[in-house]
Amino acid sequence: MDLLLQSFVDLVAFWPLFYVTIGVGAGIIFGAIPGLNGGILLALVLPLTFNMDTTHSIVLLVSIYTGGVSGGLISGTLIGVPGSPAALMTTFDAFPMARKGHPARALSLGIVASFVGGLISWLFLAFLSPPLTRIALKFSEFEIFSMVMMGIVLIGSVSAGSLAKGLFSGALGMLIATVGWDEVTGESRMTMGFQDLAVGFELLPVFLGLFAVTQMLSDVQDVDKPRDLIHTTFAEVMKSIGGMKTHIGNYIRSAIIGTWIGILPGIGASAGSIIAYTAAKKASKKPEDFGQGSEEGIVASETANNATIGGALIPMITLGIPGSVADVILLAALILHSVVPGPLLMLNNPDVFYGIISSALLANIIMFVIMISTAAYIGRIIDIHQMFLIPIVLFLCVMGIFLVSSNPFNLFVLLGFGVLGLVLKFFGIPTAPFVIGYILEPVAEESLRIGLMLSDGSFAPLFTRPLSAVFLAIAFGFLVWSPLKNSLRAHKLRRESVGS
Repeated sequence: MDLLLQSFVDLVAFWPLFYVTIGVGAGIIFGAIPGLNGGILLALVLPLTFNMDTTHSIVLLVSIYTGGVSGGLISGTLIGVPGSPAALMTTFDAFPMARKGHPARALSLGIVASFVGGLISWLFLAFLSPPLTRIALKFSEFEIFSMVMMGIVLIGSVSAGSLAKGLFSGALGMLIATVGWDEVTGESRMTMGFQDLAVGFELLPVFLGLFAVTQMLSDVQDVDKPRDLIHTTFAEVMKSIGGMKTHIGNYIRSAIIGTWIGILPGIGASAGSIIAYTAAKKASKKPEDFGQGSEEGIVASETANNATIGGALIPMITLGIPGSVADVILLAALILHSVVPGPLLMLNNPDVFYGIISSALLANIIMFVIMISTAAYIGRIIDIHQMFLIPIVLFLCVMGIFLVSSNPFNLFVLLGFGVLGLVLKFFGIPTAPFVIGYILEPVAEESLRIGLMLSDGSFAPLFTRPLSAVFLAIAFGFLVWSPLKNSLRAHKLRRESVGS
């Protein structure tokens, strides 16, 4: 607790507070502009953190993460197009409410819900992370390998699309991560004769290609799509903050759902908001109002999607397994700064560990202040034409690559992974398992090799050590349950269609 309090004291200094404010503000703007999102901004900013203090860089990225999730509700409310996927369910009720003449009420409901969801999930983050880390410190190499395999299977089974597509995506990411020198034998692997691949595909061009370039290439088709913007004012938003206590039960239920969904690797804020929205509709006395401008729907969606932030950070800082794609970028930042993610983070880098926890709370508070005071004004700039956004983002990608490495080969890597992301998107293959498999493969490979050395080449400890066996059993359970669930659902739909 003393270290946590000290990290708060450190954050209220000028530079950390500056980075939190800038990060949250930029995240809100990127989250509010359709076609952009907080994930793209995280990828663009990652190269800029290369020469920053480690704690400051993580504080900046966590703040962008928070602002990016929250900002999506602005465009969803005012133009009916969610700025981020997490705000999709919010749009179903916020935009109809705005069209009925109450945009300020819709914005104030979403902003307050975002703050409450972030606050409740932070309590779980602050009080669960240290004990979970102490447990994780007792893991052997076999537990770590099994845990990584479980995480990748979980991500593959719950991602959009079929289980096979999710697992294929994760396996492809792991395969690409093996390109380069084998750190144990020193041999070259799958470089195809390219000397530039001797160290493998560098992290930044891979991430920028998949996150930013893929999105920009995809957005080209919507470049001329018109949008209708609904206006409101700061005074109207402030006057609409009232009667929030009637939603206390909804806040608590949705925050717990969002936190739990966030903890599960790879599911993300979108799923959290969908599940919370569904639960709120089932519990509502007026379920028929959902989709027509329901206050309960807005509160449930925004509370849950912001609660997933704190939940997703828990496995990231305790186990080194990212709970969302944004957490993958946070892990990448740690790796760029030579910080070892996982159970040793609290032991070796307590300033970073507690800095992440503290910045999550401070960013949530500043998010609330910025959103309440500027949401109406941000609403006036979110209709920026895509023909201006796309070349700017692509230019920033190229500059980001050269900030860290002046190797021209990385530009081909950037474009190649942008095209790969577009191909995966076309075939409905989720990218989340890919990037998480890419970032976790070295951890899994190193852990398994060390474990086999210690056990004289025996795989038996994977199944005889209790925790390792539990992790593998969970992974196997999801491999069996996911296709079985889809089969049962298809059978039920066939019966209903025959009955009708």
